Amino acid sequence: MGPVRRGLILALLPLPAWASVCDKARPNWDGTPVSAWSEAAALFSSPLALFLLAATIITLRFRNHWAALAVCVAWSFLASSLTFFSPAGGQRAASVAEGCAGPATVFIGMIGILCVVMILYTSPKKEKSS
Repeated sequence: MGPVRRGLILALLPLPAWASVCDKARPNWDGTPVSAWSEAAALFSSPLALFLLAATIITLRFRNHWAALAVCVAWSFLASSLTFFSPAGGQRAASVAEGCAGPATVFIGMIGILCVVMILYTSPKKEKSS
C-alpha cells in the first residue's frame, strides 16, 4: 500500500481534529461527542421548535382537534427539515459523522409522543346514547 492510497484512506476517516464542518455548524463545539439527549435539547431550542411548543400548549389548553392536527403536521415538517432534508447540502450528515451533532432519534421520538398525546387529548368525545 503506497503513500497515496494510505493518505486517501486516512482522509476519509471522520476525526474531530479535522472537523471543518463543525467549525461552521457548531462553532462553540468543544470536541466531545454530542449525545442524543443533548442534540434533542439543541433541536428543541430552535426558534421554530419553541414556537411550536407554545402552539402545542395553546392547542392543549383549548382542546381544539383541528388545531392539534395542524400543529402535528407542522411538527412533522420541522422534524423532517431539521433531520432528513438538509438545507445546507449534507452538512447535518457530515456533522453527525464528525461528532459535533448527535443522532436525532430522541427528538423525533419525543415529537411523535407529543403528537400522539395531543391528538388523543383533543379528540372529540363520543356521547353515550341511553
